[in-house]
Amino acid sequence: MTEVTTRRARLRAQTAAEIKEVALRALTEHGAAGISLRAIARDMGMTAGAIYSYFDTRDALITALVADIHNSLADAELAAYTAARAGDPAAQLRAVATAYREWAVANVAEFQLIYGDPIPGYQMPADGPAREAAHRACVLLTGIVALGWKPGARADALTWADLDPVLVTEVRAAYPSLPPAGLALSIRLWARIHGLVTLEIYGHLTNLTPRPDVVFAADLDALLEDLGW
Repeated sequence: MTEVTTRRARLRAQTAAEIKEVALRALTEHGAAGISLRAIARDMGMTAGAIYSYFDTRDALITALVADIHNSLADAELAAYTAARAGDPAAQLRAVATAYREWAVANVAEFQLIYGDPIPGYQMPADGPAREAAHRACVLLTGIVALGWKPGARADALTWADLDPVLVTEVRAAYPSLPPAGLALSIRLWARIHGLVTLEIYGHLTNLTPRPDVVFAADLDALLEDLGW
């Protein structure tokens, strides 16, 4: 690769990153409906034709944002997991769950894009970087479950066939001895953690408690007790 080609590739990557930054600002100010390729091009001083050479549709841009946001969240959780006490699923789960809430509170618009109301007319592709990024946090949580899994744990009605096949392939490759009940438990743990965070992000806890962080920590205590960890 020549120096000129490398420079062009670098400039293209920088422009694509700037487009996504402008789109995130529009998301923060106007919601998902505010993401418009023509409006972003105008804000950046680009022609509409030029921006389409980076993202050919609004949905392609949203998919790129979704992948970046899921990766940002997964990176925060992975950092917390790495810093937690090795071999201790309770410490790891507490660290990852706390990182999940802290990331959500710090990135409200991003959280709402990936977990809020569906964007009219948009459907995330069934495979590709966005789907893989969306699975990262679940696979990490499943690793914690695998560490804390006790032989003879109760069976689950769910089978591998009831779960997303791409996710199943990832999990079975990483944790071959874990039964489908382990992945099912991971999904239920995420749902419980996600529930309180979602109530907080959308303002539904403000009339119930001035300290959602304390409520969240107490629920984590109860969850770990339920797990026997």
